[in-house]
Amino acid sequence: MGFAHVLNSGQFQLPDLQQLFKLSDKIRAYNDTKDGLMFLQGLLPHKRAMLFFSQPSTRTFLSFQSACHILGMHTSEIRDPSTSSEKKGETIEDSLRTFSSYVDLIIMRSPTPGLCERIAAMLDNTKSAVPIINAGSGPDEHPTQALLDLYTLERSFKEQGGLAGKTICMVGDLKRGRTVRSLSLLLTHYKDVTIIFCSPPEFKIASDLRTRLEKAKHISFIETTNFQDSIAAADAIYMTRIQDEYDALDPSLQQIDTTKFNLTAAHLPQLKTTCKILHPMPRRKELDTKIDADPRATYWQQQRNGMWIRTAIIANLMGVADVI
Repeated sequence: MGFAHVLNSGQFQLPDLQQLFKLSDKIRAYNDTKDGLMFLQGLLPHKRAMLFFSQPSTRTFLSFQSACHILGMHTSEIRDPSTSSEKKGETIEDSLRTFSSYVDLIIMRSPTPGLCERIAAMLDNTKSAVPIINAGSGPDEHPTQALLDLYTLERSFKEQGGLAGKTICMVGDLKRGRTVRSLSLLLTHYKDVTIIFCSPPEFKIASDLRTRLEKAKHISFIETTNFQDSIAAADAIYMTRIQDEYDALDPSLQQIDTTKFNLTAAHLPQLKTTCKILHPMPRRKELDTKIDADPRATYWQQQRNGMWIRTAIIANLMGVADVI
C-alpha cells in the first residue's frame, strides 16, 4: 500500500483497494483456526497503539481495538480529553507529540475537521513520527468506514460480476454524513457505477463533493427526493442517520421531517431480490428493525467486516502485510 498514514479516502487507488481486500480475506482465514490466530497475534506483540477518541464512539473504537489485539498489539486509550493536560490549556499538538513518544501507532477520532492531517504533518517533522489513522474527522472524512463499506459491497456482489455497473442509493443526512462523502469518493474507482443521492433538500450533498464527482471519469450520480423510485432502482441501499450532533451549527435543521426517508419492512417488496441493505450504524428510526431478518440485510456483516479491514490497514502501516 505504501502509505505512512491513513487520513482520507482520496489517497487510495484501485490497486490499493484490491490489495487491502485480498489481505482482509487472508486475515479472516487465519482467524478461523487456533494456529492461524496465534500466528497473527505473534506479528506485532512488540508494538503499542494509542486510541485517541475525543469524539464519542463505541463501534469504531472496539473494532480498532480488536484489530490491534488480533495482531498482538498492546493498546492504551484516551476517550475523554478532559482527563488529560488539555484541561490545563495544553494544545492538542503538544499532547499528541508527547503521546507519540510512547507508542508506535495513533488512531484518532475527533469532531474537528482536518485534525488528523494536521497532526500527521506535524509529527512527520519530528523525531517521534508514527503512523496516524483517521477514525473519523468531524463531518469531512471517515476513510476506514468507507473502506469497510466498500469491502462489504465487493463481497456482496462477488457472484454478480462485482461492483462495476451497479447502482448505489445513499439515503439520509448526505450533507453532514462523513461516511457518505468517503464512500462516494472510493466508488469513483469502479466503472459505470451510478449513485442515487436521496434526501430532503436541506440534507443534500455538499457542493465540494458534487464538484469532485462531476470531475470523476467512471461514475454518474443523481440527486433526488423520490425515495420510492430510488430504492426500487438500487442494487444496494446505504441508509444513514441524521447527524444531529451538528445541529448547533444550524438549528433550523431540527425542524426537518425525514420520516418519508425511513426504510421499513413495508418497503421490502419494492426492492430487487438481490439488493443489499447497508448502514454504518448507529441506527435510529431510519432503518426498521423488522428488516434485520431479511436476507438482503447486510449491515451486521458490514460491522464485522470493519474489524478485518482495519486489521489489514494496521498490518500495512506496521510493515507486516507481506508475511500474512
